Amino acid sequence: MRKILIGAFVCLAFTVGALAQTRALPQGRTTLGGTDPQARISREVMHQLLMDPYYSVFDDLAYRVDGNTVTLMGAVTNPSTKSDAESAVKHIEGVDKVDDQIKVLPPSSMDDQIRRAEYRAIFGFSDLYRYAMGAVPSIHIIVDNGHVTLTGFVDSETDKNTAGIRANSVSGVFSVKNDLQVESGKTR
Repeated sequence: MRKILIGAFVCLAFTVGALAQTRALPQGRTTLGGTDPQARISREVMHQLLMDPYYSVFDDLAYRVDGNTVTLMGAVTNPSTKSDAESAVKHIEGVDKVDDQIKVLPPSSMDDQIRRAEYRAIFGFSDLYRYAMGAVPSIHIIVDNGHVTLTGFVDSETDKNTAGIRANSVSGVFSVKNDLQVESGKTR
């Protein structure tokens, strides 16, 4: 199973595997096509997750479509994001079962401080501020008990490394895992 990230511009990287497809939010650049029912369900799931008003830069949502079963994964800061995602996906035509494995991150004032500091460190840097634009930024900052994970897409290996360095510069962070992916075909 391959994890593919999708974007706020309703684009989606699509790889047809045996029976399962995995998608994570936010951003890919290839559009889905065809009349495959699984592809239609995948597009609808992506759309519903992106439309959640509580989905933010501090959340990471992913999903896998396996026939008529959708597995939701990731981590969110707000419990309503988890319940809204499950509810929205349950109502998609053709979805028989939703396996909700989304983790709700524990409330923590220290983690909230780290989130704000990480946001400023990454998006306040002139070479990276463009990634904060849009309803769903292409870089997501997940903070769980002082441990930071960066997910999403960037245009170049340099931007990926810069985001990691900036994230590591924040005080009070125990570790930083840089899971940013470089979009293929981009040059800079």
